Amino acid sequence: MIIAVDGPTASGKGTIARALADHFGLPVLDTGLLYRAVGYQTQLDHGDADNAADALAACDFPDSLLDDPALRYETTGGLASRVSVHPQVRAALFQRQVDFANQPGGAILDGRDIGTVIAPHADAKLFVTASPDVRARRRHAEMLSRGVDVTFDAVLADVHARDARDTGRADAPLLRAPDAMLLDNSDMPREAAIAAAIAFVEARARGAA
Repeated sequence: MIIAVDGPTASGKGTIARALADHFGLPVLDTGLLYRAVGYQTQLDHGDADNAADALAACDFPDSLLDDPALRYETTGGLASRVSVHPQVRAALFQRQVDFANQPGGAILDGRDIGTVIAPHADAKLFVTASPDVRARRRHAEMLSRGVDVTFDAVLADVHARDARDTGRADAPLLRAPDAMLLDNSDMPREAAIAAAIAFVEARARGAA
């Protein structure tokens, strides 16, 4: 079974994807981590994330970079959003994601274009979202817990900026696949959102059987 989990930044899609992986015993890929690696490698190379050539060169990052804690930094997330607008970068990372999705036994991928571009044939698709204010509050609390000194207004502005880049890019923009379940967890506890996602996938699995 292939499960696609899409959604905007700080929507909780990664948490839901990992919970689905634990429940169904499937490997999971955070595709955003690939773009974070490219963005961070661009910075390590002293390149410009907004320059397509610099970002493309950074796609040749070492696999060991995926384990670098720096990929989880908020600044790296911003770099990932900037390099992801380049069609050349998306093309360079496309096959790696497709191969992961199509491995024997199935897989779970979370990102922004899984159900529409990477695995449009997925057996179950979810589009996980929440209001910008809710997503910014979650991200702000997370950053404060890590000792990052940042204002809520700055985090909210960054959320809006990432949403604009992700939905506005010409190549593989963030959007809900027509057959994806919309899971708006703005007012849902995490456990309830996870339970709803599991129930949806199980229903799809029964339907396929």
